[in-house]
Amino acid sequence: MNIHVARKTAVDRDLDLVEVAPEAKPPVCKIMDYGKYRYQQAKKHTTKQRNLTLKEIKVRPQTDEHDLNFKMKNAKKFLDHGHKVKVTVFFRGREIVHKFNGQKILDTITAELAEASNVETRPKMEGNRMIMILSPK
Repeated sequence: MNIHVARKTAVDRDLDLVEVAPEAKPPVCKIMDYGKYRYQQAKKHTTKQRNLTLKEIKVRPQTDEHDLNFKMKNAKKFLDHGHKVKVTVFFRGREIVHKFNGQKILDTITAELAEASNVETRPKMEGNRMIMILSPK
């Protein structure tokens, strides 16, 4: 097609005349919406990033079994959505003397969520809190 006819056709259709292969004999042009093409190319080259957020579950050493199961169900839901879960056992007053109760709760949570998570940070004490971080498998 003649270059002038191609330009006129592109203007009539409210599109752009884009040179696709300038090295070819004769050069190859295409009638398209160049802005849309550039947008699609930019979108194709961007990396798909997952936003990992840290969700927190707080329990106490005397947390009842039903409440603990409810919190573990929420933690499993967070892990299934791809979020990390920070499990915090916080001690008040003289409860800090019985750290083994908090450790027992964290071991229970780890065992229950073993198929959905990996332990990223082992349980450790930070002040009056015992913290463990779980990441999704």
